[in-house]
Amino acid sequence: MPDVYAQITTADPAVVAVLINAMELRAADPRQKAIRHSFFSSIDFPERARVLEGGCGSGPISRELARWPGVNEVVGLDPSPIFLAKARELAADIPNLNFVEGDARSLPHEDNSFDVVIFHTCLTHVPGPEKALTESLRVLRPGGCLAIFDGDYATTTVAIGDHDPLQDCVDAAMAALVNDRWLTRRLPLLAKSAGFVVEKFDSYGYAQIAAPDYMLTLVDRGADILAGWKRLDNALGDGLKHEARRRVEAGEFFGFIAFAGLIARKSA
Repeated sequence: MPDVYAQITTADPAVVAVLINAMELRAADPRQKAIRHSFFSSIDFPERARVLEGGCGSGPISRELARWPGVNEVVGLDPSPIFLAKARELAADIPNLNFVEGDARSLPHEDNSFDVVIFHTCLTHVPGPEKALTESLRVLRPGGCLAIFDGDYATTTVAIGDHDPLQDCVDAAMAALVNDRWLTRRLPLLAKSAGFVVEKFDSYGYAQIAAPDYMLTLVDRGADILAGWKRLDNALGDGLKHEARRRVEAGEFFGFIAFAGLIARKSA
């Protein structure tokens, strides 16, 4: 099934609303905040940096970047008018942040116009991500920084044993929501092939156990997707959602995704 993000401009507005809720929920998670702080701290932001975020969605990362020390201006880019409308609403009080409609594979920006380009949980949803990297090289100033943070979504799990039916829900969600679950493992090679010098590649573990709000959205969406595929009926799907919450109440829930962050540079 095609990644809904890869076809976001034609997605049902109700589906887009669900996606907005999930991305804002994940961005607000304390562990995700801590991971972002660690990752952003490894980026070399020059004074008065001009930053582009490709695939900004509803803008939670762009909002954070706009308040980061040394950052003068942030441009959030996304192909979805619905995402951008929400992004502008949520960032109405941030003067150094603006949003532009466009495709990261064909950036509507001049050569050598940014100090930093960031893709945060974006490229795994993009068919032809190498085009986005080539465009990033073009718009970066000499010596500019490329920062990519994304999920190694092949690791996504909620299983607590063999043949766990909740894992089927998460696997279905990944199949429907991620264009390439394995992309993160190829990022260093892709960046080098695009002309970047790779400086750093780190992993970040993300676990949700006691308050797994985001991981529960994956179970729920996966159950709905399986019902849509006629792999199960709605009653069984509701039962799986209930089982996930029973595990939370019983202290048995486990959810995990590995993330990775790459820092690369355009030659001076």
